[in-house]
Amino acid sequence: MISNRPYMIRAMYDWIVDNHWTPHIQVDANYPGVEVPDEFVQDGVIVLNVHPEAVRELEIGNDWIYFKARFQGVEREVGFFPESVLAVFARENGQGMPFPPEPYPEEELMEFSTPKSVEEAIEKNDHLESPDKKQRKKGHLSIVK
Repeated sequence: MISNRPYMIRAMYDWIVDNHWTPHIQVDANYPGVEVPDEFVQDGVIVLNVHPEAVRELEIGNDWIYFKARFQGVEREVGFFPESVLAVFARENGQGMPFPPEPYPEEELMEFSTPKSVEEAIEKNDHLESPDKKQRKKGHLSIVK
């Protein structure tokens, strides 16, 4: 069965942005395959500001979450599995959703499923569409009398 975690992450992210708050994602930085700036990890956890104005190329896919962001003025690529997400919440009021920690997968499975590049991460999530694409599409239904 497909995990509901990525769907809940996307839903909470959209809800927070729709309310004009600042979405943050708390990530288990020790989860295998997580790619985050280690110098900002505290007690094995990192909290990331994922507001649309703070990140670029945000992709919240079913298998991989990816974006680019600046940390102390240096652009970095950030990527992690939805299973490594511990919470999604609004900075302004703390409203959001915590997630229970997931057990770490075996190393063999991680090598197979971890995207090796940005292109592979995007390819794995090619079913996602940017808001621009969604707005440009016209409906294909017509009224029949």
